[in-house]
Amino acid sequence: MMPEPNDMAPDFTLPRDGGGTLSLGALAPRKVVLYFYPKDDTPGCTTEALDFTRLKDEFTAAGTVVVGISKDSAKAHDKFCAKHGLGVILVSDAEGDTAERYGTWQEKRMYGRTYMGIERTTFLIDGAGRIARVWRKVKVNGHAAEVLDAARAL
Repeated sequence: MMPEPNDMAPDFTLPRDGGGTLSLGALAPRKVVLYFYPKDDTPGCTTEALDFTRLKDEFTAAGTVVVGISKDSAKAHDKFCAKHGLGVILVSDAEGDTAERYGTWQEKRMYGRTYMGIERTTFLIDGAGRIARVWRKVKVNGHAAEVLDAARAL
């Protein structure tokens, strides 16, 4: 079940790009944009990561850190970041536990085939760890700018 606005964001500690781990709780009191995406180095996911990277300074000015999360390994994240010059934090949810707790691991359909995968979803989390806003089934174009506006307003 997907957390809703005003729910406490489920905490996690996961391997991150560049080595080490990242805990959601350690980012407080900053606001956090936590965006779940299906796979590194695919067209939509690359565009989304580049859009968030392009706006990184503006997110920082709004007291907000951007974290992308997928089932790809931290090593794959390192390659993805290096290839595209990404400036956002990427964490690896290889086991899918965090995606399950956030309700983003869902049944998907493509070309008549049914499979399980991450539904592109973004959560805006306030400085107290509470979910302020949720975007489900995200369409990439213009999304990062919309999230930035919401972070500024929070």
